[in-house]
Amino acid sequence: MTEKNQVYKCEVCGNIVEVLHTGNGTLVCCGQDMKLQEEKTQDPEKGEKHVPIIEKTEKGFLVKVGSVEHPMEEEHYIEFIELIVDGIVYKKFLKLGDKPEAEFCVEGDKVVAREYCNLHGLWRNE
Repeated sequence: MTEKNQVYKCEVCGNIVEVLHTGNGTLVCCGQDMKLQEEKTQDPEKGEKHVPIIEKTEKGFLVKVGSVEHPMEEEHYIEFIELIVDGIVYKKFLKLGDKPEAEFCVEGDKVVAREYCNLHGLWRNE
């Protein structure tokens, strides 16, 4: 059974989907089950490059990817940054050359940030 906001990836073609509505079935692409992307919260490498950091700003929240800025190169980049505020999902898709950060002009109490790295998968702040 899927859960809301889970992220799945096709190991064949690279399609990525996020669950909007839960169901009992399995997600299939290219003739095989899609792989659930587990949310990682600690980067084992020296220098945290993947864990999102949330900063409160005058306008809302700034999410930066890593305490050491994550690369945004053709072979290694952040695809999107997502902020979930009081159950509402906000998302910014990034492109090569962008800074690995996003500002969301929203207010709320319960705030979680996630990001997706093309090489290292899904990450969430602790």
